[in-house]
Amino acid sequence: MKTLITGGTVVNATGRSRADVLVDGETVAALVDPGSTALAADLAAGVDRVIDATGKYVVPGGIDAHTHMEMPFGGTYASDTFETGTVAAAWGGTTTIIDFVVQYPDQNVLDQYHRWHEKAAGRCAVDYGFHQILSDVQDDSLVAMDELVAEGVTSFKLFTAYKGVFLSDDGQIFRAFQKGAENGALMMVHAENGSVIDVLQQQAVAAGHTTPFYHGTTRPWQAEEEATHRAIMLADLAGVPLYVVHVSAKQAVEQIAAARDRGKNVFGEACPQYLYLSLEEQLAARSEEWGDLEGAKWVCSTPLRARAEGHQDAMWQALRTNDLQLVSTDHCPFCMRGQKELGRDDFTKIPNGIGSVEHRMDLIYQGVVDGRISLERWVETCSVTPARMFGMYGRKGVVQPGADADIVVYDPAGRTSIGLEATHHMNMDYSAWEGFEVDGHVDTVLLRGEVVVADGAFHGRPGNGRFVRRDLSQYLI
Repeated sequence: MKTLITGGTVVNATGRSRADVLVDGETVAALVDPGSTALAADLAAGVDRVIDATGKYVVPGGIDAHTHMEMPFGGTYASDTFETGTVAAAWGGTTTIIDFVVQYPDQNVLDQYHRWHEKAAGRCAVDYGFHQILSDVQDDSLVAMDELVAEGVTSFKLFTAYKGVFLSDDGQIFRAFQKGAENGALMMVHAENGSVIDVLQQQAVAAGHTTPFYHGTTRPWQAEEEATHRAIMLADLAGVPLYVVHVSAKQAVEQIAAARDRGKNVFGEACPQYLYLSLEEQLAARSEEWGDLEGAKWVCSTPLRARAEGHQDAMWQALRTNDLQLVSTDHCPFCMRGQKELGRDDFTKIPNGIGSVEHRMDLIYQGVVDGRISLERWVETCSVTPARMFGMYGRKGVVQPGADADIVVYDPAGRTSIGLEATHHMNMDYSAWEGFEVDGHVDTVLLRGEVVVADGAFHGRPGNGRFVRRDLSQYLI
């Protein structure tokens, strides 16, 4: 099938231009100057479908490089399946996700990788890739890293927090970093000092401080900055590129920026919650139904930071200046009923996570409207850089001939109201973004040339998403 998208403004990271986009089958066939009337007329005569994008932006489909579908955590599972989560992603203009394969200490790395394929295969409504979590780095883990790189899984995540669950000691992290330096993988780290956090949490609970607010105060910015610096030093010693996930503290950004100023391949990820939400709102959160537990809706790790300390503005600035390179969600949703309420009497038992996969493109576009970032930077951080960072660029992350026709027609004159459970498509019984208004709207979404969202309806199908075998990172200095 041939599709012609007419009248729109094509936006890539390098700029914007008026162009019609011809899609032939699953790929972009041509970008056509609309002033070439004869050529445009010839193209229009040979197409099966015309999409009118007049007054709208035509941008590459979003890539959310940090999701956790069906993730086991805290005695329960993330509430979005690969089916529900990827349908929600499509509604929000995201056409590719990269999910994390979870390995706990008693599990085999490759066995877990195959389990994730079984979970996702035939269920995803958008394309998907995998990162691999390593929680217990042994000799067989290092062998598995080579095998996974050959499979197109070219990034690995380690933790400096969650003792007995995910935490690896410095020696284990360093060995994995060394292997990454050998096989070209991009190494990722959840950077918080878990030992300090464990002490602070035990002390808080002993003192009777059990409400969700104390989740944030017992994971202070110092614990994030210290672990970020430590990971940077270990990566430098191993000679491997480092990607710090879900950066929330301005002091951690400073560590990343300082390393980059020294010419190091160190990168950082922003998330919508750290750009918009704060510890103060979490403290004030109460409801008739949940009381103080209302604040559990915003329990995530790294935690929300104090607005009074300027963390949110610092995150936007870092995104603008490229001290943070891209925006992912860390989408790890849990319902209040039966999940978040597990921590009613003890905040340490609240499953950590916020659901945002449906809202990322809209929320970051609002930054364009508010003058925080440019239109091109929006596309760069939400689509282009994730593709480059994680070895998909050329196929994904760009509207150009030969690329997959993953395309979003975005209406700057539209409006998106983010509200209650009934108005979103994620498998959650609340929204962390209730009440947010966005001056823009996802109009039409194409996945490899097939219209999956249009006219306020979902036209895709679970199982249409394909596994993306990724190359090595294309973002290195």
